[in-house]
Amino acid sequence: MHIALPIGKTDMLMENDVPEIMGKTNENENRSKIAISAESREEADNLFNGFSAGGQIEGPIGDSPCGSYFGCFRDKYGIEWIVNFESK
Repeated sequence: MHIALPIGKTDMLMENDVPEIMGKTNENENRSKIAISAESREEADNLFNGFSAGGQIEGPIGDSPCGSYFGCFRDKYGIEWIVNFESK
C-alpha cells in the first residue's frame, strides 16, 4: 500500500506499508520518506549533502537509469529523504 501527500508544488511525503496478511516484513518495507524535487543539480547536491550530514547514505546522488539526478539517505534523526532533479 502506498500514499503520496503533496507538500507545496513539487515535494511530497511518501509512505509504504506492507499489510500483515502478506507475511513477515522488515523495516525497509514499511517506512516513510520525504521527497524533494530540486530546481538544479547544484540545489540537489546542496540539499543532499546538507541533510545527509551525520546520517546514512542509501543511494548516493548521481545520474539514475531513468534519466533523473537522484539520491536517497536517512538523516541523523532517522528521517528518510529522497532528493531528485529532473531537467525539463
